[in-house]
Amino acid sequence: MQTSSPSVAALTAEPRPPSAETVRALAETFRLLGDPTRVRIVDALAGRELCVHEIAARVEISESAVSHQLRLLRTMRIVRGRREGRCVYYTLDDQHILSLYQMGLRHVTEEAR
Repeated sequence: MQTSSPSVAALTAEPRPPSAETVRALAETFRLLGDPTRVRIVDALAGRELCVHEIAARVEISESAVSHQLRLLRTMRIVRGRREGRCVYYTLDDQHILSLYQMGLRHVTEEAR
């Protein structure tokens, strides 16, 4: 069985620029991730699921403030919630968000060349 490989034209063609809507959504994602409190929430959720009071304790802000930030993060699909009884457990929405966070962290913590 033969597998198809990309054509030479496909390999050399310039990628199409993202649409205006895609650019707007990407900028909004970075804007949301540009807030120190939200970065601390993303850090708390990196690799584990937590409920609001656990996040509040780790980030050292009120549960009300955490809930407000989580609402913003949910809107942009940065976090998602899972209800268990009366408690909602939050986690990062997908591996892309974790990768973005980890790459940014590596960037700012590496030594200057």
